[in-house]
Amino acid sequence: MGIFDWFSRGGRVARGKANAAMDAIEDATFETTLKQTIVDMKEDLRKLVNASADAVANGTRLQRQHEKLLLQSKDWQDKARGALQGGREDLARKALGKKAEFDKEAASLAPQVEAATKSSQAIQERIDQLKARITEAERTSSTLIARKNAATAQKKVAAALADLGDGDNAFSTLKRFEEAVEKDEAAAIAFDSLAAGQLTTDRDLEKEIALLGMGGGGKVDDDLAALKAELGG
Repeated sequence: MGIFDWFSRGGRVARGKANAAMDAIEDATFETTLKQTIVDMKEDLRKLVNASADAVANGTRLQRQHEKLLLQSKDWQDKARGALQGGREDLARKALGKKAEFDKEAASLAPQVEAATKSSQAIQERIDQLKARITEAERTSSTLIARKNAATAQKKVAAALADLGDGDNAFSTLKRFEEAVEKDEAAAIAFDSLAAGQLTTDRDLEKEIALLGMGGGGKVDDDLAALKAELGG
């Protein structure tokens, strides 16, 4: 294993430990954070409900005051009509003056009543939206936790697959050892074959020398010469 392989492996191990630490923190806090998020949403809802209650109370108060001013204006209108019918135009004029005061006050209050009504409606819409989001968050929280667990498991599988490089190196080392053993075995077989061949050659040579020592070839030559001499040859 070269120095670069070592540092590469060391870097991978260091990154793996860092990622594992971050994953552990995230896994430990994920469910707690999710639950706290829902708690925070409910707290926001509580604040909105309180604000809505104040807005509704304020709107109701303004609406009643406005309606009271309109009723008082109508009452002075009726009094002015009664004064005219009674022949008291001076009283009718005074009654109409009072009516104008209430009409003016009611007119100045009308925009506030309208604004309070719109504010109450806007807050109520926000409350409905937040309630829907809370319901959805509570409904899907278990699903989110399951998905997170699945993602964490997948990360572990990916990390395990990434570490297979060390296994490959170990397998390569075993393969080299196996090839070395096979090479030694082949060399041993070759030496055995050479030794057996040399032994056969030595034995043949010994047989030839033994035949020469017996002198078998000289006697045959003498017998052949004697036979020629007998035949007159």
